[in-house]
Amino acid sequence: MELFRALAALAEPPGPEQVRIGAVLGLPGAPDPAQYTEVFLFQLYPYAAVHAGAEGMLGGEAQDRVAGFWRALERTPPAEPDHLTSLLALYAALADHEDAEPDPARRLLWGRSRKALLWEHLACWVFPYLDKLGEIAPPFYAAWGEMLAAALRAEIDTVGPGDMLPLHLRAAPPLPDPRDGGSDAFLQGLLAPVRSGMVLVRSDLTRAARALGLGLRMGERRFALTSLLSQDSEGTLGWLAAEASAWEQRHLAREAAQAATGEIARFWTHRAGTAAALLTALRT
Repeated sequence: MELFRALAALAEPPGPEQVRIGAVLGLPGAPDPAQYTEVFLFQLYPYAAVHAGAEGMLGGEAQDRVAGFWRALERTPPAEPDHLTSLLALYAALADHEDAEPDPARRLLWGRSRKALLWEHLACWVFPYLDKLGEIAPPFYAAWGEMLAAALRAEIDTVGPGDMLPLHLRAAPPLPDPRDGGSDAFLQGLLAPVRSGMVLVRSDLTRAARALGLGLRMGERRFALTSLLSQDSEGTLGWLAAEASAWEQRHLAREAAQAATGEIARFWTHRAGTAAALLTALRT
């Protein structure tokens, strides 16, 4: 489990320890503070709540659910219980407890806790997150993401899938239709990955503006997306529909590549496909 501890440390702001770990793991280059800030603080937030929560934001019910898992283990939740660093470090600790436990019954309990954390609070969101990371990150962090994805896939093959779809996904409402619920809820849903099936970051909206020949207003993603829609609603909806379709194909590929996460991948595939259909319908 030392690999998971090392990968967890690299999701923290870089310092001498992160430089040393990166070299030991053979990652290209070295972690750079400016690159870390751009990727993890401005673009792609490494929190379960952002990607598995209905609000698509920090905190909220999804974070509370993760904190409850920590409490169920009789551990005090850290300040950021759903941060990727916290979750990976906890996973490594649970695996170590399982390996070291001499009592068969207690060993079984540790194993169940390990599997629950992997399935309920990591596998349900981290693969789409790492897909997007591979698109936007510089080489060091892109390679980190590839290594983490491979390690998590190996763990899922080892412990097996959960008995049902993770609660984060079961509890997530679908993307609302603005013709029924208004534009505010629709925009929030588009930017919540678990509802739209796609991870839209700031650089995606910059890409959309360039493709459509529109001006991009600086500010939060929702503000920028609202500006694009106000300038060219049909073009922006078409761009979003194409983006959702691309995510649908990405999730389908993951479903085909790893049977153990098939149920999760099917959820994400359905969400992205539904979003693509809605966005296409809204253009007419």
